[in-house]
Amino acid sequence: MKDYYTYTTTALQAQAKIPLNVLPDATAVFHHLATTMVDVISANNTNNAPTVMVVPVGPTGQYPDFVNMVNKKRINLANVWFLNMDEYLTSSDQWLPSTDPLSFRGFMQRAVYAKIDPALLMPPAQRLFPDPEQPTLLADTIANLGKLDLVIGGIGITGHIAFNEPEPTLSEQAFMALPTRPVTITEQTRATNAINDLHGAVELMPQRAITIGMQELRQAKKIRLGCFRDWHRGVVSRAICDQPTSAFPVTLLQQHNDIELAVPTAIAEYPLAGGDHNRHSN
Repeated sequence: MKDYYTYTTTALQAQAKIPLNVLPDATAVFHHLATTMVDVISANNTNNAPTVMVVPVGPTGQYPDFVNMVNKKRINLANVWFLNMDEYLTSSDQWLPSTDPLSFRGFMQRAVYAKIDPALLMPPAQRLFPDPEQPTLLADTIANLGKLDLVIGGIGITGHIAFNEPEPTLSEQAFMALPTRPVTITEQTRATNAINDLHGAVELMPQRAITIGMQELRQAKKIRLGCFRDWHRGVVSRAICDQPTSAFPVTLLQQHNDIELAVPTAIAEYPLAGGDHNRHSN
């Protein structure tokens, strides 16, 4: 077993190659992410500058706080671009219909855009998703606006950011150069997502997705990640302590100039080599 899987919270933070922000619980993690989003937008609005932000559908717990803050503080989103990380595809590499319960486009409309005061909401042209028919759309948008202010995201079971799944045969440099593209989702990710989203019905999970690339993500001024599930303990340990490798993609972001990973105390304090770690959930 790798030593980092046995670390206490103090040791984990001391050895972290990605700064680890330990918060009381998942609610605090989500609030922290939402506050970061609002702070970046507010600062840019003050300077009459656009905000360009990559946002996920996983984690999603930050969105209720974000919506509430926007509506209560009357934060104008007219000059904000939301670039979603990814979307599921059909077997023919077309977007999953937005009416499908698994569609990220459908989620964002129902849970975010429909709940923001229309007087404050950015226009539809500024709510973008990676598109298999326009694969350079997100990269072109970032280039045209001249910046990417913030990436909000999580970490998957395979160490993936968005759906940048491991490709161990690629060098670090080659992996970091990967652009937005359609990908095949690993069996590990499909199984994990099925537990989270479909009560374990793995056969119903899409096998394909389109994802923003590491080439785009690495351009962000700030990257803020949040992990909160029980199984994230092992993922977090490897993400922040292992050597950079395309076999666990999040490790490739360790050299980013402004990155942070927020986790609840319960995730940080539970070393895998201690406690009741031999429990079975099946």
